[in-house]
Amino acid sequence: MAMPPPLRKVALTAHVAFSVGWLGAVAGFLALAIAGLTSSDAQVVRGAYVAMEVIGWFVLVPFSLASLLTGLIQALGTTWGLVRHYWVLFKFLISVVATVLLLVHMQVAGHVADAAAASSLSGGDLKGMRIQLLADAGAALLVLLVAVALSVYKPRGLTRYGWHRQREQAQQRGGTQPTPVS
Repeated sequence: MAMPPPLRKVALTAHVAFSVGWLGAVAGFLALAIAGLTSSDAQVVRGAYVAMEVIGWFVLVPFSLASLLTGLIQALGTTWGLVRHYWVLFKFLISVVATVLLLVHMQVAGHVADAAAASSLSGGDLKGMRIQLLADAGAALLVLLVAVALSVYKPRGLTRYGWHRQREQAQQRGGTQPTPVS
């Protein structure tokens, strides 16, 4: 079922806003992870990890969920569909996996933030977890940029379901058969 154009534009605007917000929040999280890992100032380190938990729960998680939900609405409410085109399906799967990993990642962020709030972290304290926070944020930024590229370039390629749907619609209109595009 296709949404009427005004509603489609509102839904698209919401999806773009939440997705850009998610991307920006990940960039901020990455900056804090770098500061927390490299700074020699105990207050900066402590503040960075406490701020990471706040940004995580109050910005990253809500924006990821909102981006996922508005993306699903966009897919189901437009002719793109959720499983007709590979790029839409891959983007949806990227969002689902990234959101699940974010929720797991927030457990690590919470543990490091709790340790930072209880006392100042020294250079070696929770080093592995602090490196993991940095690596996860960098990977998340890369994955979200892949999702942006998929949205912009919309690579060709119908899924098997999409090809069959397109063929059925062409037959109903009495038109020619579409040729499958890989």
